Amino acid sequence: MIAVAKSKRRTKARGGRSALSPQEKLLDLTQRAIDLSKTARRNKKPLAGQNFYADKIVELRADATNCYRDLAIHGVGDDATLAELVGLVFAANTKPKERTAAARELYYALKTTYKPTSATVEATDDIFPLSILTKTGRGYYVSIGRQLNGAFQSDWFDACAVMMRRLLEITIIEAFENSGLDAKVKDSAGDFFQLSGLIKAALAEKKWNLSRNTKKALPHLRDLGHTSAHGRYYIARRSDIENVRRDYRLALEEFLHIAGRT
Repeated sequence: MIAVAKSKRRTKARGGRSALSPQEKLLDLTQRAIDLSKTARRNKKPLAGQNFYADKIVELRADATNCYRDLAIHGVGDDATLAELVGLVFAANTKPKERTAAARELYYALKTTYKPTSATVEATDDIFPLSILTKTGRGYYVSIGRQLNGAFQSDWFDACAVMMRRLLEITIIEAFENSGLDAKVKDSAGDFFQLSGLIKAALAEKKWNLSRNTKKALPHLRDLGHTSAHGRYYIARRSDIENVRRDYRLALEEFLHIAGRT
């Protein structure tokens, strides 16, 4: 039915599960959940309550949740679907047929939509710590953070600048939303402002008590990514990103706090 490839099993034996990618770990955990469910049924033990098998499914669910959070989420729709499948596979009260069906769907999703490529770069914290973004509980924050950190590590500085701008825009919007002030950053059509308008509104907002550092940094961040995305002859350099890295982190963390994401 579902099985992790023998080569992956050998990799696990040599280097431990930590040597596997989040996608591969989740595949392995899915197979273990199915095996555990079968063994529990054979021994007439439930996966809920107080027994060895119930404890093991809780452990597997915790590990699977961490792997799920580590995955690069491609979109809200995919995110919701994957979360639902993980929930079904690792829930104690899922019926056997439903668990098997969910495991198959999860296997397919992990082998297609979430399949890692050879070009995947190990996640770093070069520009903004992923640990902070993970705490938001939002996959799109983590996904964008992986891209901007990975782009910087790969010397793709224009791509890094564009993703930095996108993350800052999202965070400022959610700060306004969390404060019940989102109408202040929308145009007559109900669309949110772009970064320049968002920063202007943030600096003018009296309900917040933005730090002096953030107020000073925001004007310098106003055009972050704009020139990289639209400048016909402009090519960003490492120094362009490094010069604003500290200010970017200070401002982003402050807006994450206002947005209630930390």
